[in-house]
Amino acid sequence: MNGSQAPVFYKNPGLAAVLSFFWTGLGQIYNGQIAKGVGFIIIYGVSWLLMLLIIGFITTPILWIYGMWDAYKSAERINWEISQRAGSNPGPAVH
Repeated sequence: MNGSQAPVFYKNPGLAAVLSFFWTGLGQIYNGQIAKGVGFIIIYGVSWLLMLLIIGFITTPILWIYGMWDAYKSAERINWEISQRAGSNPGPAVH
């Protein structure tokens, strides 16, 4: 690593999932996927509003669970990409 590169930190997949458990999109923001996280927050808010039309009772839990799963898997993928750039091999690719 030369002096011009910023240090790269691994992400904790469990923490990313827990953050999305408490606030959908927060795990994506923790992973550095700001636009994706804000998108989740907006879509989740719209889904809450759709509860007035009953459909939100279906979409809201689906988005909540998907947000946690996506945050976890994205953190794993980010860690795998970091390890590949660093030249280490942590095992099979996680996608």
